[in-house]
Amino acid sequence: MLEKIDSPGALGSLSEKELEALAGELREKIIATTARNGGHLAASLGTVELTLALLSVFSPPRDPIVWDVGHQAYAYKILTDRRDRFSTLRQKGGISGFPNREESPYDAMTAGHASTSISAAVGLARAKELANDPGCVIAVIGDGALTGGLSYEGLNNAGRLSRNLIVVLNDNTMSISGNVGAMSRYLARIRTAPGYQRAKGRVERALKKIPLIGNGLYRFLYGTKALVRHLFYGSNLFENLGFSYYGPLNGHNIGDLRDVFENVRKIDRPVLIHIVTEKGRGYEPARENPGKFHGVSGFEIETGAIKPSEPSFSSVFGEELCTLAAEDETLCAATAAMTEGTGLSDFAKRYPARFFDVGIAEEHAVTFCGALAAGGRNPVFAVYSTFLQRGYDQLLHDAALQKIKLTLAIDRAGIVGADGATHQGLFDAAYLNTIPGIEVWSPAYFEELRVCLRRCVQAKEGLFAVRYPRGAQTAPPEDCRFDGDAPFTVFGEGEILLATYGRLFSEAAKAAAILREKGIRAAVLKLNRIVPIDEGAIEAAKRCRAVLFFEEGQRHGGIGESFADQLLEAGYRGAWKLFAIDNAFLPHMTTAEALESLSLDAGGIARQTETTLKGE
Repeated sequence: MLEKIDSPGALGSLSEKELEALAGELREKIIATTARNGGHLAASLGTVELTLALLSVFSPPRDPIVWDVGHQAYAYKILTDRRDRFSTLRQKGGISGFPNREESPYDAMTAGHASTSISAAVGLARAKELANDPGCVIAVIGDGALTGGLSYEGLNNAGRLSRNLIVVLNDNTMSISGNVGAMSRYLARIRTAPGYQRAKGRVERALKKIPLIGNGLYRFLYGTKALVRHLFYGSNLFENLGFSYYGPLNGHNIGDLRDVFENVRKIDRPVLIHIVTEKGRGYEPARENPGKFHGVSGFEIETGAIKPSEPSFSSVFGEELCTLAAEDETLCAATAAMTEGTGLSDFAKRYPARFFDVGIAEEHAVTFCGALAAGGRNPVFAVYSTFLQRGYDQLLHDAALQKIKLTLAIDRAGIVGADGATHQGLFDAAYLNTIPGIEVWSPAYFEELRVCLRRCVQAKEGLFAVRYPRGAQTAPPEDCRFDGDAPFTVFGEGEILLATYGRLFSEAAKAAAILREKGIRAAVLKLNRIVPIDEGAIEAAKRCRAVLFFEEGQRHGGIGESFADQLLEAGYRGAWKLFAIDNAFLPHMTTAEALESLSLDAGGIARQTETTLKGE
């Protein structure tokens, strides 16, 4: 059936049975593609029926559908004119793993960070109101995203609307890690309130015995459910915020979902539809272990076997933090719904009283950790670079300004690969560079990560950051000896200096070897501490006739610009050139493909050095 669906408009004429058959085909396609390309499997398998119901009632882009985060929108992508391109998911030049406005008019907003959909939907609804456009706006948000504060800012403003806005709360009891906090418990009470569920069942059974129930009586059924709900536990949070609340509903019953959507689209006020779904539905390995299959790099369909992961910066960080925690009983670890992703699973098991998963709430996490420090603890906040962006104000106000001791363990710094523009860690070096008093370390190898982390955690006071890339380390050059505790290191000799930091050091060292074979002697300056830059590194650079800086990050405000500023202030008169990412969002591709396209791999660094020297 899937091959016959040329546009989402064709779904409205399909029967419930046909849609159920189509759901099976969609799951097969999603499983086959993510097994080969990697991607977010469990979340997308859980929203197949929801997607079919939405697209059989609403008509995007006229009725925009905003997916929160968007990693659950694979079925939506397939059904909105991307079926034939779905095999290119997350590949260079292919379609994104997240909604992308540049990719399709069906994607109302580009997304990749959680808790944004309701605010975006309110904006779209207000725009329609100003244009006298009667169309609906739908936001689909998971219960995990309700741990993020922005979702409540959106709910608060949505409740004031006097026009149709539909929020679908997809409740699967998880974000990436299991959900935490009071909202998770609150939704669980709504799902499982025994008095309501029993009464609801009796009312439904009685009504279903009446012949020819019809649409009118069906609508009355939902009104009765609302009365029963109020009878047993009164109004809920969403109703108090101004929403008409419907649910909880079975999120895998296409017929019920279609009926509800048909009814609520006619209501001129905000509506919240609470559905309960199962992550990984339709693929047993993902259903049994949705966290493991949240984001995968590929797997064997028949067995669900995922290729064993080699040691990574995340796993090394987790091991070393456990070692440090054994030595320091004040050490605590916090994360924002990323226990497994940041390598903290073992820490959480070994030191449960000192481990805090605050949900998708990075702003809260920073302030919370700052107050932990003010209370005499030694907190480490483990967070992906792309998500730390959300806590910038708190880093300034609730950490640096307080002059407390806090360590940031920044995972996925630099290029991240197939997750693409919304997840690249290309901005942290630049924005951390603006924070007064911070120390930022950027290890290139596992052992350096251990040394840098220990140094930062054991410091007496101050705001520290250790940033490291995704995945495994590259092989260190054989002739290099490292001192990860030193602010910088110079390798080799020559009048040409290749300066860099982090993962790019390996590429620069290889480039220096390529240049030596061509008779060009180049030394390599490796910054271990990138903020502040050590004066000794500047003095070492001053002795060279040409300095070329290579940076896996944004040009403006980055470390290269700071290096140039200090170099010129120190009176340098030689040639200078900075090679960085020219303030652009980098699309999805492998890390190797990205470095090559940016000429930041070994070959590119060597070529750019030769070109610069020719025009010196």
